[in-house]
Amino acid sequence: MNITRWLTAIAYSTAAAFIPLHAAAQELTLRVVSAFAENTTYVKNLEPMIKKLNAEGKGVLQLNFIGGPKAMPPFEIGNAVRTGVVDIGLTTGAFYTNIMPEADALKLTQLPAPELRKNGATNLINKVWNEKANMQYLGRVIDYTPFHIYLTKKIDKPDLTGLKLRITPVYRDFFQSLGATVVQTAPGEVYTALERGVVDGYGWPVNGIFDFNWQEKTRFRVDPGFYSAEVSLVMNLDKWKALSQGQKDLLMRHVLAHEADASSWKKVNEDDVKRQAQVGIQTITFDPATAKQFYDKAYEVAWTNLIKASPQYGPQLKKLFSN
Repeated sequence: MNITRWLTAIAYSTAAAFIPLHAAAQELTLRVVSAFAENTTYVKNLEPMIKKLNAEGKGVLQLNFIGGPKAMPPFEIGNAVRTGVVDIGLTTGAFYTNIMPEADALKLTQLPAPELRKNGATNLINKVWNEKANMQYLGRVIDYTPFHIYLTKKIDKPDLTGLKLRITPVYRDFFQSLGATVVQTAPGEVYTALERGVVDGYGWPVNGIFDFNWQEKTRFRVDPGFYSAEVSLVMNLDKWKALSQGQKDLLMRHVLAHEADASSWKKVNEDDVKRQAQVGIQTITFDPATAKQFYDKAYEVAWTNLIKASPQYGPQLKKLFSN
């Protein structure tokens, strides 16, 4: 979408959101955009939280969900939050590494979000995000969810030489280290790419392929999974600072409750694995030693590159994010 067009669309949406303020002068409405389409698991999972917050926050704080990629290109959301074009983004750190390389570290967390809050990792995240991206990191909306390699062709070892895989920045370096030729496309283009043989597979979390009907063109899932799918809420720092303490407390109470409920993703993942098996997707597994090498290499490649890009904060993030 043309940048001018989506800025105009947001302006109209924002104007509409503020109409009720005549009746409630103290109420503040925050504009929320998503890097993921409205029909995807991540957005559907967030909708109940927004509904609960808006019900409790009448006269105080409201969240106005503007939309997904049709409202704003996914890779523009990080910058839109940074500059205040929108107030809150539902996105993944891998989509705004152009602003700060440290954002890519969020996929490397090996501890659940509540533990990251206890050990100081979330405080470090906000120190870096405040300083480098003018963002306040609010919280994580998905946890306990590894990525996997999905293929149309069978492999018997972790060697992707000769295969073309659709990627996002999340696993570009890892797939290339395994010999793959990588192609970056929007999720909406993956089905056609699989159908036409443009790609031989893709990376994606253990859940969610049914959102796009990719199961129709997928034959294999490679185990084990690696990294931790990360989708979080980030907020413009200036807007965060402008909130009253009561508004901050209300917002964070709902974000933390949503984050604490992330263990529900375990059931979602189990159900998706069963569904994948039911539609004929076979599991490719390696012997224990090879599986460990595969898993360890994913983290080795990612941390090496991140520490190189951020020698100041990379080692600190690794210490707090790792088991």
